[in-house]
Amino acid sequence: MPILRVKEIRGVSSEDRQKRLRELQTELMRLRTMIKAGGSIENPARVRELRKAIARILTVENEPKPVKKEEKKKKKEEKKPKEDKKE
Repeated sequence: MPILRVKEIRGVSSEDRQKRLRELQTELMRLRTMIKAGGSIENPARVRELRKAIARILTVENEPKPVKKEEKKKKKEEKKPKEDKKE
């Protein structure tokens, strides 16, 4: 079962997502350190769950923000090619 679902991640503010991301990265680093030191961890599948949860958060953070219709119209008007003046 995933630690965080995408629907839950999207429902949280950006600041909270960043905070949760730091917590998960810290936990993953701690587990990797334990493994490298030769110790055994209680739940080896936890490493994979953490990696996937981190990836989910980063994916949601990097998604393009939806653009409102008014902003689209303004951008479209700005991009219209201007007529060349021949002298």
